[in-house]
Amino acid sequence: MQTRLNPYLNFPGTARAALTFYHRVFGGDLTVNTFGDFGNPDPELSDQVMHGQLESPNGLTLMASDLPPGMTHQPGTNITISLSGDNHDELVGYWEQLSASGSVTVPLEKQMWGAEFGQCVDAYGIAWLVNISPPES
Repeated sequence: MQTRLNPYLNFPGTARAALTFYHRVFGGDLTVNTFGDFGNPDPELSDQVMHGQLESPNGLTLMASDLPPGMTHQPGTNITISLSGDNHDELVGYWEQLSASGSVTVPLEKQMWGAEFGQCVDAYGIAWLVNISPPES
C-alpha cells in the first residue's frame, strides 16, 4: 500500500452526521467504527465514532472521529493530517522527523486494531497521525 496523506476531522459528537453528509456529497464507500466496536462499554461513548473513513470513487479520502472525553472541541484546530500505509521504514522516518522538535501526544506503538499508531504535534503546531498497517501477506 502506498503511503497516503489526508485530512482527519474531529467533531464534538457529530462525526456520524458529518460523514453521512460528506458521503452524500462525494459518494463512495463509508465505514464507521464506534468506540463500542472496540470494546468501550461506556454507554455515553460506545455509539460515538472512534474512526470513520470515506473513500470516494475518484480517490478522495476523508477521515473523522468524535472527540473522546477530556478533549475540547475548538473550531479551527479540529483538523489533523493523517499519514497511513504499510511502508514501515518510510512512515517511522516521517514520525521521527515530525515529532523530534514537537510533542508526542500518543507514542508510536502497536494498537488494538493491529497497526502501529502515534499522534504528535510538530514544531509549528500542526497535529499529525501516523498509522502503519502490517504488510499484507
